[in-house]
Amino acid sequence: MELIGMLDSPYVRRAAISLRLLGIPFKHRSLSVFRNFDEFQQINPLVKAPTLVLDDGSLLTESSLIIDWAQAQSSRRTLMPADRLAFTRAIRLVGLALAASEKSVQIVYEHKRDADKRDEGWMTRVKGQLRAAFQRLESELQDVDGWLFGTTPGQADVSIAVAWGFAQLVVADVVDAKAYPNVRAFAERAEKHPDFAALPQT
Repeated sequence: MELIGMLDSPYVRRAAISLRLLGIPFKHRSLSVFRNFDEFQQINPLVKAPTLVLDDGSLLTESSLIIDWAQAQSSRRTLMPADRLAFTRAIRLVGLALAASEKSVQIVYEHKRDADKRDEGWMTRVKGQLRAAFQRLESELQDVDGWLFGTTPGQADVSIAVAWGFAQLVVADVVDAKAYPNVRAFAERAEKHPDFAALPQT
């Protein structure tokens, strides 16, 4: 099977790292929805990244759904904790990380517009939402010096580290790394794990 999309996308990268953690073999094809639009459209008419092309030719989209599918296939393990309270905390953290990724993407796309067509009021709101997401994560990661739910990385670990890496890649002027030392240290540790290092964002 093939995972289609650029690893500088937080959604493509979280799907790719999750597949690898779950022991699901795949090939990665690095296609841009912008630069490689026509080629991508031949694979998936929606031109949506990530796209997972299954062995039977079926197409899966949306990183969270791809990860759900992968967990159902994997005989290795799940990326979510089994304990009810831990599971609730994990999905809360994943939600914060996905919100941070979404707001980072919105800022990137808004900057692609001509300057005179940008909505500065909306941009101020989005930047505030982005910082709020990372501030919540900063609090959640206080005194965390390993993985969040056990001895191996799970989905919350993946989503947080990937969201932080993406934000630092594209909106570092909005998200000052010095303001979020816990998130920064957590992501730096995660990036040293082999399954992260094998799939760098750039």
